[in-house]
Amino acid sequence: MKLRTFATIATALLPALALTAGCGGGDSDETTSASGKKLTKVTLTLNWYPYGEHAPFYYGKKQGIFEKHGIDLQINAGQGSQKTVQATGAGQTDFGWADTPALLAAVDKGMPVKSLGVYLQTTAASVQSFTETGIKKPADLKGKRIAGTAGDALSRTFPAFLKKNGMSEADVPIQNTDPAGKIAAVISGKADGLLGFASDQGPIMQDKAKKPVSALRFSEFGLNFYSNGLLVGERKLKSDADLVKRMVTATSESWTAAQGDQDNAVAAMAGASDQLPPVPVITEQFKTTLTLLHTDATKGKAPGVNTEADWKATIDLFAQTGVITKAQEPGTYWQADAAPQG
Repeated sequence: MKLRTFATIATALLPALALTAGCGGGDSDETTSASGKKLTKVTLTLNWYPYGEHAPFYYGKKQGIFEKHGIDLQINAGQGSQKTVQATGAGQTDFGWADTPALLAAVDKGMPVKSLGVYLQTTAASVQSFTETGIKKPADLKGKRIAGTAGDALSRTFPAFLKKNGMSEADVPIQNTDPAGKIAAVISGKADGLLGFASDQGPIMQDKAKKPVSALRFSEFGLNFYSNGLLVGERKLKSDADLVKRMVTATSESWTAAQGDQDNAVAAMAGASDQLPPVPVITEQFKTTLTLLHTDATKGKAPGVNTEADWKATIDLFAQTGVITKAQEPGTYWQADAAPQG
């Protein structure tokens, strides 16, 4: 769930995207299952290298859920939500899994891409620190050194989080740090905490340092917004509506099934990447991810079911924080009639 600066979102796609897109975009590619069923080859590019949040996709593939819906799913590692959104909009991957702020910023710049449903509807955005640091409430951040990455969604929303809690940017020094270096900055003592996601960096940092980590979640102190979800380029949406429907259905079913079989969902990730975290870390990441699936408006509904009101709240926040230049209607970013319906 890492984000990169949004400043270059409208530039040409980087050559590295070819690594994740080499098999994507083919409308007629087919394979045959062991039972003789015709399957459509489909590429899904993640927001980052595989970690616990992605377990439902691997579980759905292993359990045959995607195959049941006629899909031969290939899951590719990503290099940040921004690049995944770009690749999806350009048709270099059939579907993407990326953060909503990156989607909003891309659409704001004219990228033809749509959300097919946000699954992580309660943000995991947080300030993460070793428990011994004593950061338990927003006021405890005063004077602390926090590692952040200039230009990403976390850094842009952090001032709004501080304002919600009676503080300003001057109260909390932010150390501009490369995303890959934030954990090291905290472990080495160069920073007291980092801006990150409770479902990602926290369990990794705890495993590396062998010390308990606490997360001061934005959502628990007045600031929530949509996070990761399924994306599709508008060309694919229009040219292959049946495939889009099958992918949406299989994805929601996979998340539901994985939620009820968490140990096997984690086990399904074995071999997904050379950079895969240890099993205890994946387990903790997935456990935390499952706490993010709903807002009050969607409790009890299937994973990926969204509401216009929640979308509007997210859009308005990122218009206020400068991630997008203009707040548009949810339908500009979200294809409601193609997303899970409940």
